[in-house]
Amino acid sequence: MPLIFYLAVMLLDNHGRLLNYVRLAVTDRCNLRCFYCMPAEGIEYVPRAELLTYEEMLRLVEILAKMGISKVRITGGEPFVRKGLSEFLEKLRETEGIESIHITTNGVLTKRYLPLLKKIRIDSVNLSMDTLDAERFFTITRRNEHPKVLDCLYALLDAGIKTKVNAVVMEGKNTEDILPFARFTEKNKVGIRFIEEMPFNGTGRDGSGLQWNHRRILEHIKTEFPELIKLDDGPNSTSFNYQIPGYAGSIGVIPAFSRTFCGSCNRIRITPKGEIKTCLYDEGVFNMIEMLRDGSPNEKIRDTFLDLFQKRAKDGFEAQANRAKGGKVHESMSSIGG
Repeated sequence: MPLIFYLAVMLLDNHGRLLNYVRLAVTDRCNLRCFYCMPAEGIEYVPRAELLTYEEMLRLVEILAKMGISKVRITGGEPFVRKGLSEFLEKLRETEGIESIHITTNGVLTKRYLPLLKKIRIDSVNLSMDTLDAERFFTITRRNEHPKVLDCLYALLDAGIKTKVNAVVMEGKNTEDILPFARFTEKNKVGIRFIEEMPFNGTGRDGSGLQWNHRRILEHIKTEFPELIKLDDGPNSTSFNYQIPGYAGSIGVIPAFSRTFCGSCNRIRITPKGEIKTCLYDEGVFNMIEMLRDGSPNEKIRDTFLDLFQKRAKDGFEAQANRAKGGKVHESMSSIGG
């Protein structure tokens, strides 16, 4: 392919940011009920016919790969509750141009799939786990699955799979876990990432009363570990990263509600029903499913991506302000894939 043509189809937004990373949610269903992600009852799941098929997902990834997308993260809901995921992951690994594949999971079903993850050479796994304490785990998730998740964590580490633990920090729920998680990195080569709570809970709670922002989280860690070493965050990082001297693992703090990382955002988000999100905080800017099912050629889908990202909000605050109903967030994180 001539270089001039290759450059012509690279995906950049209207702020000059290069897009090379797609977060693909394969389902909105989950086997946990974390209170900060979704309500306990009354969840309206997307009807199966309205979900993207695996074939449609692969087609979108193939189109995006020709536009410079090289990294894919599979999210949910919980990815492993959807049947056929193994075969999809194997085909995804074969997609030309995709250099790295990552997955975010809650760990309840994941251990049995470790041989598959090794087979497809998974680049990393993010394990959503907000506490090391079984009682607090039940309070947060409304499910008694702590032993399985902790077992999965150790199995991932034993398998040599690069692993990060994502822990949402919440006032009155798990702040007492911050220091134990930090201590966990002493002998375990794992990245513990503390995340500010966000408003995507399906209840309309807006998060404006955020008690634990990234600064307070870091200050709390320094009460026990004042000699934290600052690590290189790397390009497009969403976290500020640190290491306790002599410890095997690392610590990251993600300002997900403060949104300080928007200026380097390189992500596309695709929901289970095919909605394209140019920002986590927008409410979906275009549903791709009709184009996938009405015979639209790949070139038309490619051009649609190019057009959508020429209208991208500057940051998460602008994206939220552009929402209907005064910027109110109403959906659950499980429906958008994070």
